[in-house]
Amino acid sequence: GAAYATAKSGVGIASMGVMRPELVMKSIVPVVMAGVLGIYGLIIAVIISIGITPPYYLFDGYAHLAAGLACGLSAMSAGMAIGIVGDAGVRANAQQPKLFVGMILILIFAEALALYGLIVGIILASSAGSSRQ
Repeated sequence: GAAYATAKSGVGIASMGVMRPELVMKSIVPVVMAGVLGIYGLIIAVIISIGITPPYYLFDGYAHLAAGLACGLSAMSAGMAIGIVGDAGVRANAQQPKLFVGMILILIFAEALALYGLIVGIILASSAGSSRQ
């Protein structure tokens, strides 16, 4: 998700930079928000790796798989949304600067989708050790 959003937004930034080069740095916001999606994956990977201790039961494996899938799939969908909105938003911002705030709000709501997946992933990963009690 982060790679797609970065690539898609980068194309929009490059296209917008031809029309209004002074707005390029202001239009980096979608790329930064896409980078945060990768950090969410790193966080859940560290949480899962800390939870891998012997004995490792089947329930623990499925809980960790579910945590990774919840975080990863939500980050992928958020990356798709950030990429599409970032591409169209920075191009529209070059033509009408008043659209910047609206673009930022849509990007924040798209980023929230991945944050929800991270929260669900943390809850799932924390339940991995509960099969031992």
